[in-house]
Parts: sequence; C-alpha cells; structure tokens
Amino acid sequence: MKKLLPSGWLRIIYLLVAFGVQLFTIIMVLLFFRSQFAYFQLFSTLLSLLVVIHIIKEDTNPTFKIPWIVLNLTLPLLGGLAYLFYGNIRFLSRERWFVEEVSKRHRTLLPPSLDNIDELRAIDPHAAIQSMYLATRANAPLYKGTSTAFYPSGEQFWEALLIDLQKAERFIFLEYFIIRPGKMWDAIEKILIEKAASRVEVRLLYDYFGCLLTLPAGFALRLEGLGIKVSAFNRKAIFFDARFNHRDHRKITVIDGNIGYTGGINLADEYINAEIRFGHWKDTAIRLEGEAVKSLSAQFLALWTLERGEDDEVLPYAPSIRCADDGFVQPFDDEPIAGDRVGETAYKNLITRAVDYVYIMSPYLIIDNDMIRTMTDTAKSGVDVRILMPAIPDKPLVGILNRSYYQVLLKGGVRIFEYTPGFVHAKQFVSDDKIALVGTINLDYRSLVHHFENGVWMYDTSSVLPIRDDFLSTLEQSEEITLESLRRRGLLYHVLLSILRLFAPLM
Repeated sequence: MKKLLPSGWLRIIYLLVAFGVQLFTIIMVLLFFRSQFAYFQLFSTLLSLLVVIHIIKEDTNPTFKIPWIVLNLTLPLLGGLAYLFYGNIRFLSRERWFVEEVSKRHRTLLPPSLDNIDELRAIDPHAAIQSMYLATRANAPLYKGTSTAFYPSGEQFWEALLIDLQKAERFIFLEYFIIRPGKMWDAIEKILIEKAASRVEVRLLYDYFGCLLTLPAGFALRLEGLGIKVSAFNRKAIFFDARFNHRDHRKITVIDGNIGYTGGINLADEYINAEIRFGHWKDTAIRLEGEAVKSLSAQFLALWTLERGEDDEVLPYAPSIRCADDGFVQPFDDEPIAGDRVGETAYKNLITRAVDYVYIMSPYLIIDNDMIRTMTDTAKSGVDVRILMPAIPDKPLVGILNRSYYQVLLKGGVRIFEYTPGFVHAKQFVSDDKIALVGTINLDYRSLVHHFENGVWMYDTSSVLPIRDDFLSTLEQSEEITLESLRRRGLLYHVLLSILRLFAPLM
C-alpha cells in the first residue's frame, strides 16, 4: 500500500498534534479564567513575579536571564509557563536524573585519571592548565600512545571511514545527530549490514529530532532485522518537555576500540558535497588510533546504556593496540545541566592562553558577553584572533544573528572572515602551532548549553599544523569583514539585529 505521506512528515504531524493539544489546554484555561479576570490577573502577576525573582537569584549567566525577564514581564502567564518548561530544567527531576545518570555511567565506565598531566606540565604549564580542567570537570583522561589524522573535508573523511569500516573485526559504534539515506549513508549501511552478517557487533545511535525528516518509516526495525542494534535518542520528548531542548549533537564512530572519529560531519550527502544545499560545504573531522579511543567508547556506551537499557562495561571495547606517541590527546564530552559548561570553558581556556594566534572555524556565532570579552581582551593583548564564518548560512535568521556580533568583535580587534564559496560547518580551534580542538561544539547557545556534545583537545600532535594550514588555505577563499562594510546596512536591518540579539539565548 502506497504511503500518503513520507514518514518524516508523519512524525512532524504527531508532534504538531501533541503541541496543539497542549496549546488548546492552555487556551481553555485562559478562557475559563477570563470570567474571573481579577483573579486571573493576580495569578499571572504573582507567577511572573515569582519566576523573575527566581531568575534573578539563579547562579547563571546574566545573558540568559535578560530575555526570560523581558518575556515574563511582557507575557506573564505564558512567559512563566515557558520558563518552567524550558528555562530551568531543575524543576523537572526526571530530566535532571537522566543527565546525572549519563554522567555517573560515564565515570563508572571510565574512572577519573590524572595520568600524563605532570609530564605535560613540565613541557608547557599553560597547556597543562587546560588539560587539567578537562580531566577534572569532564572526566576526560589525557592520553599518549595515540596517533591522529586530520581530514579537511567531508569527502576525505568519508573515504577513510569506509576503509576502516571494512576492516572491522569485533564491533562498530556509530552515534550521529543526522543520518539521511543517499550516496554517503547507503555506502556505510551496506558495510554495516555485511559486518553484522559476519558476526561483527554493530550499534547505531541517532538523534530522533535530528533525523525527524530524514529517515524513512521502519528504518530502525529494518536494521534490527539485519542484526544491527539501533536506538533513537530522546524520541519520547515533545514540545512542552524540557528534554525536547536537549539533543544528541555528537558525532562518534568507534571501530574495534582502536580507531575513532569525531568532528562536524554527519552522515548525509551535503557533508560530502554530493548534494549542494548552501554552496560548497566545508567541514572537518579528526581520526584517532590507539589508547585515546577508549574515551570515545565510554562516551558512546554511557548514552547507549540509558537509552537502550543495556549495562555494558568498557573493558571488552577497550583498545587492543598502543600507537607510537603523537603528542597528547584528550577526548571529552559535554552534557547539559552537568554544572559546568565544559565546551565553552575549554574554548575560553584555549583563547586566553594563546600567545601568538588563535584561529577559529564555526558555522554559528551566537555568544554571551563573557565569550565576547574573552575574544576581545585576548585580541587587545596582541594575539591574532581570527574567526572564519560561512558567507551562505544554512538558516537566514541565524545568519543575520551571527552578523549581529561582528561589530563588537571587530571593534575589539578580532578579525572576521566569511567563506564565500558556501557554508562552513567545521568546529575547530587552533593556537600557537601547539594546541588544537576539533569536535561538534558550535559557538552558539544550543551547543554550549543544551546539547550533548564532544570534542578532542590535542597538544603537539601531527594534526595541529594541518589544522592551522587548513584554516589559512580556507582563508584564501574568504572575504574579510570590516566595520565599514557593516555601516552600509540600513536602519531596519540593525533594529532586527537588536531584537534577535535580545532573544538569542532562546533560539
């Protein structure tokens, strides 16, 4: 029987119906209280007052407080309810329990370790400070015995990944935010099916919302029938649920415990430019081989356990090889409401401890005042701070919002470039020919606050200089943004920027 609608749209309709039911309930409550307007107004005012007081006393960044306070003062009841659902997940013990269990499971799988940090401190005390933060606050051991390889394009990543997948003998873990059938995924899926048939353990974890419109009906059931274990992260969350705000934005592949990949690249054709969506798609990835892959396995298993209910140990999935030392490698992850904003702090530490330069690639630039001060104070100190952004954004409003931060950064001495051939999706930092960070963490509120993310911090590995060179070569295809070019924009454009900036933390 022919389907009337693609499965993705059926999922959207389901979510819209759920949202409509909840919205209808709120409207009916409002209509009920309309006849008792005085009581309704009193209730709304009290709710707004209590929420605003709570927001003010919360130990959070002031940038996040302002839009919620404005929303509650202008729309008391709706603003108060929105904050209870989305603004402060500490009210919802189920959500807090979930994230705490992920963190607890991660520590069980990968006990805290400070190995190798003293050796790094003897070489570079400033780098050791960065590493110590990740080791203690993100449960991220610092490794040697790991080789690294950097891929400056999705095409090169895909080619290497297919070769490594073909060599798998024991297991394959895949965790991705977006999977879309096409040239890229179909080639990967074919190998996964072959490996599962030959008794290689294959597990696939994808984000339900990220794949809402990309995967066909019966996708998971079909792969399960072929011997591949499949789980969708957060499939039960609906609009009026704090968990709806938290996505699994990580990109992880682990093969036999010895080889691991991460970076900005999802498993869809635009990432290898087999489909053109926003001009040329610029993305990057990092490949690890050796001891540090253990951390990627632990990150995957911690989230898999909570979603799938399987109580695994990391030992059967630990690396069986040790590579020659290639500097220091430190994979880490970042979880919402974990107490620390690990990704943001890792970025800030890298920026503030740069001596000569720090080069940044990011698709988004939606940051708070602390990050702005970090970048501009570093630039004012004589460090060459450069940011490379897309000239063709994937979302028009977000592109405008990105540019709303240009003026203050330019005035502070930061240099900004836009990649004219298309869209930059890479998330990478490199500084002083010594330190680099490649991962999934965007410079926006969603990545820095709401999502499950991951990255790899590296010191003096063979990948650091290729990451620097990739930035400089991409710069040759980019246009530098100046204050003069920004001043040519009209008044309405700058008014729109101000409005978008106000509510940026809610986007």
